[in-house]
Amino acid sequence: MHRHPFTALLTAALVLVQTGTVLAQGDAAEGKAIAFDRGRGNCLSCHAIPGGDLPGNIGPSLAGLKERYPNREDVVAIIRDETLRNPETVMPPFGRNLLLTDREIRSVVEYLYSH
Repeated sequence: MHRHPFTALLTAALVLVQTGTVLAQGDAAEGKAIAFDRGRGNCLSCHAIPGGDLPGNIGPSLAGLKERYPNREDVVAIIRDETLRNPETVMPPFGRNLLLTDREIRSVVEYLYSH
């Protein structure tokens, strides 16, 4: 039986996902660019973020986020789809709606935790 080379990679990825191993890592510099980019993450339109100009005030300030949420995965989940935790939220589900990739979400979190 001939196996496609991609099959082994896919199998390994499934094992990692099933065991809870995180595949995507974040990058703080990329996260800052996404958070402040009005065409991508646009976090600054709703949240005050250290280093950002003209923040919105619809959402809470993101200063001191790591003290309020010691577990980064909680923030990843909020950005991915806050409606799972709070159906009344106005926060866009960036992951569910494919506005940001998992890596991009983790990069934003890396940036927010770098302060």
